[in-house]
Amino acid sequence: MDETSACKKGTKTPGVQRQYLGCVGKVGNGIVTVHLAVARGRFKALLDGELFLPESWDADRDRCAAAGIPDDVVYRPKWRIALDQVRRAVANGLHLDWVGFDEGYGDKPGFLAGLEEAGLTYAGEVPRDLPTAGGPAERVAATDPAFTGQRWRAVRVPHQSEPDEVWEVRAARVRLRRDKRPTAGEYWLVVARSRRTEEVKYFASNAGPAVPVARVVRAAFARWNVEHAFRVAKSEAGMTHYEGRSYVGLTRHLVLCLVVMGFVAVRAAELRGEKPGGHAGAGVPGAERPVRRAARPGSRRPAGHPHR
Repeated sequence: MDETSACKKGTKTPGVQRQYLGCVGKVGNGIVTVHLAVARGRFKALLDGELFLPESWDADRDRCAAAGIPDDVVYRPKWRIALDQVRRAVANGLHLDWVGFDEGYGDKPGFLAGLEEAGLTYAGEVPRDLPTAGGPAERVAATDPAFTGQRWRAVRVPHQSEPDEVWEVRAARVRLRRDKRPTAGEYWLVVARSRRTEEVKYFASNAGPAVPVARVVRAAFARWNVEHAFRVAKSEAGMTHYEGRSYVGLTRHLVLCLVVMGFVAVRAAELRGEKPGGHAGAGVPGAERPVRRAARPGSRRPAGHPHR
């Protein structure tokens, strides 16, 4: 789960206002869309997307009507939009091995609880002050013997277009706090620091105690795939190039971009050699159709007759 943004001028684009825009790393005038992406091996695509409607728009239904925004499209926090997209995907028969997210979603107890109610396993980034039964996550990781009594272990996180990253991690089972009460079950709490930059991140996962910590860490860091998908969608499919004042037009543009991305992802997987060598479209040695006939030598063809 993640969101992306696009800078816009004026006040007529549906959902536009001054808000934090990740595309520029600061507050600016633009729109935000929330997305569900999928990654499996080298295959990655955006499966869903929805406009985030700010409260200022929801409070002005005349403005919404002028932009063609239906009455049932109202303000919802981004984490609720994300949760609805996950539920919609599951209802459509999609199986999700893991759900990943950044701190903007990991600090919402309702989002984590919603994933658990849906029976989904998650591994996502959480704030350093995430409430646990032993106190904020940062303090627990720095003082609890369950963390301090273990050595840092190195986990290599693979990337596709960049060098692999090595993170040193410590992990332990803890109880979280929700509604000021400890949870009944235990969760993985992971603290990770980059060997290259010394950046520190915290992750939480509802995976069982038998799941290896390295697998939890790699699942949490797999979220880079959605960032890659955003870059491709914007640069190759024009996802943020919509210029108009219609909610219907914006939604159609967004849907078409997702369809294009999905189609290209499927075709790329087929041509990458992931099918048997006998498949006509497989990009593997020996898959090319041979040239069955060659032109006869020029010395043997009658004068004036071209090659066929």
